Amino acid sequence: MRNPPVSSHPYPVNLDLSGRSVLVVGAGAVAARKVQGLIAAGARVTVVAPEAVSELAEASANGAIRWQQRTYRRGEVASYRLAVAATGDPDVNGQVHWDAEAAGVWLNAADDPDRCSFTLPAVVRRGDLQVAVSTNGRSPAVAAWLRRSLEESIGPEHAALLALAAEVRKDLRAERGTTETPDWQFALDEDLLDLIRSDDVDGARLRLRRALGLPGVPDFEEAAS
Repeated sequence: MRNPPVSSHPYPVNLDLSGRSVLVVGAGAVAARKVQGLIAAGARVTVVAPEAVSELAEASANGAIRWQQRTYRRGEVASYRLAVAATGDPDVNGQVHWDAEAAGVWLNAADDPDRCSFTLPAVVRRGDLQVAVSTNGRSPAVAAWLRRSLEESIGPEHAALLALAAEVRKDLRAERGTTETPDWQFALDEDLLDLIRSDDVDGARLRLRRALGLPGVPDFEEAAS
């Protein structure tokens, strides 16, 4: 089987892993970090490794993951939707890679971009807001550095803005049957954020609605007059 080339323009996606089976081969510190993210995404995680760090052993004891205390069996990755190879053993990781390619299973191979069919970005999270930084697997350290920089400039007010925009978006769809409008690019600005930072959510809501051409909020407008 030919090893597919690494794309210079990967296609960024957000995967819904809730309730889906994911295999992690390896149970060291690197695997533990991967498992933590998978659990947070709602995946049903199975870890295969003869030994595990205490964090994963405890997760298994608590029922958060399933740990099969053995070596990887050739071809078993085919039973999963997604897989991670993080054994530190090139031969084992290579076998998981070829099995995943044969089965059409997406694979992340830790510290080995040539064997990845997907890579993991560094992510800043503020509630439902996620800002991802990817280097296409070339330098996770650079991605992590940029994430730390973004963490300083993206605060809880951005999560609050997202919640407000989602609320108004529903009203926009009900009013017009679509949420697609060029007005969004002018509606979202620093002035709107400043209102949220000052805890004037009602004012921010009214400003956003007006910018999108929606009728104001009657109760709020009467109280403000």
